[in-house]
Amino acid sequence: MDNHSNDQKRPGPENAEAINRFPADQTEPPELAGDLPGLEPEKFLAEVETSLTIRRPPHPGEAIRVGLDLGTASIVLVALGADGRPLGTARRFAQVVRDGLVVDFGAARTIAEELKLELEQALGVEMAFTSLAVPPGTSERDSATHRYVAGGAGLEALAILDEPTAANLVLGLKNGAIVDIGGGTTGVAILKDGQVLYTFDEPTGGTHLTLVLAGHFKISFDEAEAYKQDLKNARKITALVAPVLQKIGTIIRNGITGWPVDEIHLVGGTAGTPGIEKIISKEVGLPVTVSARPILVTPAGIALGCPPMVPEPLSN
Repeated sequence: MDNHSNDQKRPGPENAEAINRFPADQTEPPELAGDLPGLEPEKFLAEVETSLTIRRPPHPGEAIRVGLDLGTASIVLVALGADGRPLGTARRFAQVVRDGLVVDFGAARTIAEELKLELEQALGVEMAFTSLAVPPGTSERDSATHRYVAGGAGLEALAILDEPTAANLVLGLKNGAIVDIGGGTTGVAILKDGQVLYTFDEPTGGTHLTLVLAGHFKISFDEAEAYKQDLKNARKITALVAPVLQKIGTIIRNGITGWPVDEIHLVGGTAGTPGIEKIISKEVGLPVTVSARPILVTPAGIALGCPPMVPEPLSN
């Protein structure tokens, strides 16, 4: 986690450091989104969404890519073909991660294993590997817990990316900032000419919106989370949680000050809050856009960041 306060000046490019972590003999994952010609982000994400219910087995002998997203509000497993086409996606609501840290290892492992088995049965292949992602600034030790969860579920972690960078494997933003507003944290990646200059993370996200709703309605956290997830309440909550969204805007503004950012793209579950782009834009003074399916951007990007490998056929 990045423990800088919002008022502290962010380091400049000379102090920026790479966050992505791959095996020692691999400096970057091969064949990323940039090598997938014709990837159209919104069409791709629509197909990922469809793959939640309609699964398509890979061709015999085809390599696949797999991404496991251990989020604060849910765990998502995405499988793609070698060409990036969505094969299957499985998602489960879960509260096993807090501020990017695994707080219930047993439950996280069990859910990841159940999602793995679900997709294996649907796709007819054994899924033995995956890529992962963590919030920017997550320590090596805390990143290792994500690797242990995956390993416990039978998935070897081939790469660990930071979340905003994973998201940009889908979006393909050349310049500006990717802001991943998850359940527990807001992570930002600043890009220039398609390269990540700097990433940072602050512990404010969807969980804080839920706490505001719980306090306002005097209900439990779980009840408030269910209220927030109910689509018919989506527009009602914006006014109630506006102060939290403004705080997120302040985090972004302070973090990008001094960096060459002229546009911001929001992803993550909390980015689906109606009107969030207007509130953030007012706070940062820059144009802000939101993907039509913001909750799926990072999980799909994690899968794109996975080195493609040929899986074994599922044994009976």
